[in-house]
Amino acid sequence: MASPETPRAAARKTPEARTAAAKKTAVKKNAVPRGPAEAGASAGEPTASKAAAAPEKPAAKKPAAKKAATAKRAVPAKKAVASRTSAQAPAGKPESRLAMVRRARRINRELADVYPYAHPELDFLNPFQLLVATVLSAQTTDLRVNQTTPALFAKYPTPEDMAAAAPEELEELIRPTGFFRSKAKSLLGLSRVLRDDFGGEVPGRLEDLVRLPGVGRKTAFVVLGNAFGVPGITVDTHFMRLARRWKWTEQEDPVKIEAEIAEIFPKSEWTMLSHRVIFHGRRICHARKPACGACPITHLCPSYGEGETDPEKAKKLLKYEKGGFPGQRLNPPPDYPGEPAPPLGAG
Repeated sequence: MASPETPRAAARKTPEARTAAAKKTAVKKNAVPRGPAEAGASAGEPTASKAAAAPEKPAAKKPAAKKAATAKRAVPAKKAVASRTSAQAPAGKPESRLAMVRRARRINRELADVYPYAHPELDFLNPFQLLVATVLSAQTTDLRVNQTTPALFAKYPTPEDMAAAAPEELEELIRPTGFFRSKAKSLLGLSRVLRDDFGGEVPGRLEDLVRLPGVGRKTAFVVLGNAFGVPGITVDTHFMRLARRWKWTEQEDPVKIEAEIAEIFPKSEWTMLSHRVIFHGRRICHARKPACGACPITHLCPSYGEGETDPEKAKKLLKYEKGGFPGQRLNPPPDYPGEPAPPLGAG
């Protein structure tokens, strides 16, 4: 005879009992209670654990949904901050390459209007005189060179004459330019190479000029551009200073500066660009105290304010013809608006 069925066993067979057990299990596991559609689950569910598993999925999605909502709210706030910053400080935006090139070329055009008379500020009558004067101009002013070369060229007018000079006599003649011993050595050396290798003529090629003692790329481009009409960029101390102030380059090496500037301007402009920039550096945009308040291209200068901005005080800093003083050449071109420089020893 079969044993009587216990109440517990009977409850297992009752659907209502199974549903109650499932709810109890769900509460213990902190599950989200099932909705009305789930409450009427059929008696075919195998175990209470599976019944409790279904409502846990929506609960897992809630943190992700909350995170997404937070992220959406954060995006407009970030954009608003960026917009305010951009509106308040538009100058803080980095300048594009195209904008820099356009600004650089505009500076060159405006400098052409300011200095239509820009020219090499060394007195010379032929390529040899220009070559010698340029070598002598290292570490001194063109004015001092121009005051020194008349006597020098009167005694040594040709490479052959200078090549045969006594070192002591040559040194004494060029003493006012400074570093006269090393400069005399260079002049004797280049004169002998010109005499022996080039028939006493200054060559018109860069590769030949830089072979001469004391002649680098800067000196070679001065000679090529002004004696032979070959375009070249003369990167002297003034040119380097202004090219960096105007943010045309960040380089410190003259050869690298030359290469970068050459990519900004057409080749036909290189020689005159050099004259204009050097003129501006000598007259207005000085090394220690630029005359910003008297500068005609402040609207194009990213370094405005490095020097004196008061117009009256800045006007007192101007040099040469801009300040009402003589220029550097004893024999300036006919269109030069200033006074000629005085000879050596003049009051």
